[in-house]
Amino acid sequence: MANHKSALKRIRSNESKHLRNKHQHKTTRNAIKNLRTVEDKKDAEALLPNIVSMLDKLAKNNIIHKNKAANVKSKLTLHVASL
Repeated sequence: MANHKSALKRIRSNESKHLRNKHQHKTTRNAIKNLRTVEDKKDAEALLPNIVSMLDKLAKNNIIHKNKAANVKSKLTLHVASL
């Protein structure tokens, strides 16, 4: 258990940040899943920029690694191009 006020505050802030990061990551994963199930090329092309933006934000905030974001963006772009 923490002994200082600042340590208690750090525990509280870490928990809230953890929940926010988890929500953002889960939302992005669901969006990626939805994009992969879309069959229409126009719909997929409309969804792709939003998902790329989400991945960039996750990478910027170190929620996911920047190389993972790049790999996922590349794979999704290839997927949309192949529709």
